[in-house]
Amino acid sequence: MRAEWDNRYADRQQLWSGQPNGALVAEVAGLTPGRVLDVGCGEGADAVWLARGGWDVTALEVSGVALERAAGHARDADVAVRWVHAALTEAALPPASFDLVSAQYPALLRTPDAAAERALLAAVAPGGVLLLVHHAGMDTQQAHDSGFDPADYVWPSMVAALLTDDWKVEVNEQRPRVAPDGGAGAHHTDDLVLRARRLR
Repeated sequence: MRAEWDNRYADRQQLWSGQPNGALVAEVAGLTPGRVLDVGCGEGADAVWLARGGWDVTALEVSGVALERAAGHARDADVAVRWVHAALTEAALPPASFDLVSAQYPALLRTPDAAAERALLAAVAPGGVLLLVHHAGMDTQQAHDSGFDPADYVWPSMVAALLTDDWKVEVNEQRPRVAPDGGAGAHHTDDLVLRARRLR
């Protein structure tokens, strides 16, 4: 997985648009800045935007190539971000300690024990919010000739299915995507947005 993403980033000078994700900007608007975990931070646009907004940012990414770019963007923006080079299920994250866990279009692999889904939920502090955004319609596609099989990945419905009475679902919907100009994935038109608050 790590080599695959390193190669994908190394193939291009810039893979993503460089702009924060629209659903993140919309959903974070009413939140008080605190500790945030940016899962699959890529080249760091969301992490930098959150840091500029007063958040204490920990950004997680499996690709070292992407993290180098992200750290450069943070230096240019003169903001501090804690960078973690690891997959979500391998990262030694402090449990129940983030006021916001943001996963924007994450490539999280499914496992029989739902390790990635449980890691997302476990990172959220009581009173905190999980924000999971993905491309609508991808979860129902057939496997691609390229080797991409949607059945291999975690989708918002799988995380929603694990929510207990300790959680309150605030948003669970499909909506038109506020797509940035350029960058990979710009052709996707709709988002699946899951926002859930941990009550205790």
